[in-house]
Amino acid sequence: MKQIKLKGKDIFDGHRFLGENKVLILDETGVVTGIPDDSSAGENVQEVDGILLPGFVNTHCHLELSHMKGVIPEKTGLPSFLTQVMQLRGNGANNQEAAMASAAKAMWEAGISAVGDISNGNISLEQKQNSPLYFHTFVECMGVADAGADSRYDYSMGVLEAFRQINGRLHQCSLVPHAPYSVSKTLFAKLASTPKNTPVSIHNQESAAENQLYNSKSGDFMAFYETFKMDISGFQASGTNSLEAYLPYFSGQKILLVHNTFSNEQDIRFAQSQPLETWWCLCPNANLYIENRLPDIALLRKMQCNIAIGTDSLASNHQLSVWEEVKTIREHFPDIPLEEVLQWATSNGAAALGIGNTYGSFTPGTRPGVLLLTENITRLI
Repeated sequence: MKQIKLKGKDIFDGHRFLGENKVLILDETGVVTGIPDDSSAGENVQEVDGILLPGFVNTHCHLELSHMKGVIPEKTGLPSFLTQVMQLRGNGANNQEAAMASAAKAMWEAGISAVGDISNGNISLEQKQNSPLYFHTFVECMGVADAGADSRYDYSMGVLEAFRQINGRLHQCSLVPHAPYSVSKTLFAKLASTPKNTPVSIHNQESAAENQLYNSKSGDFMAFYETFKMDISGFQASGTNSLEAYLPYFSGQKILLVHNTFSNEQDIRFAQSQPLETWWCLCPNANLYIENRLPDIALLRKMQCNIAIGTDSLASNHQLSVWEEVKTIREHFPDIPLEEVLQWATSNGAAALGIGNTYGSFTPGTRPGVLLLTENITRLI
């Protein structure tokens, strides 16, 4: 079988930089077979001017919202942003499938190999069947009224079953809650008891209003519920931040906490005290777009959290590019080594989605795709 041999200025293998004297060897299907010293790599080594690294893993995306690029103004705050998403997402729906196809193509060209994608319905199913990208579809369920929990759960289970029909090498799926402010206690309990359902994902502490709601049943979400005539009479404030109220439902499971813009040290310590595997997904460009604020990434690092990276949607971002997220993190937190942030963008993301055997690193036997990093990202394989 034909071999592909690549040598760059350096190789980042998903975990660390290996140095300039290494050669990446793959078979003709893109499966990694080894990374020997250049002195023992043999002939036909192709030299490239840049750093070689595995394809990125985007652990949080909303492909369904791709037709909403530029529709919602920046820096409105989350409750206002959500209000506009709900009011405007039907506009331009005739262009939704074309927008999703364009966004998926752009992600591939931007070096993304695998995506954790939020879906409220099955409109993205055909796109996922015909894409070189790996997708883990997070079928998102929501409903604030306890009385409606059964019907909401049954609807989302129907969507999940549709996505299960395309499960295979390039697709898996699970059923997940949307956010603490949009899921009732009854619905949380039903979602947490769904069998063979991993990983779980949830939008976590994306705004100060979310924590205020759980502490005192007050704040901007009260107006949000009133706008859409949502019955929250059954909601009782826990007197804590949101994380402490819902996380115990998922004891023994694996969960991706997405955004974490207003997570503090007490929240993180609580999460670490719970018997579950927790990943903290950062979507910095979306956080700046919506709340004009970034998570306390220095605190997450200090507390040795498992960190991955997402892009969120084109409704809340100017592009779906993990590399642009890396650049934003490095711009605002220049003390964090590039090697560490690249790990978040590759092997950590793959571990979070449970696909580390194929994606996120140059471990022999994986097939992660190959990128060339110069000033920008170029996909080689």
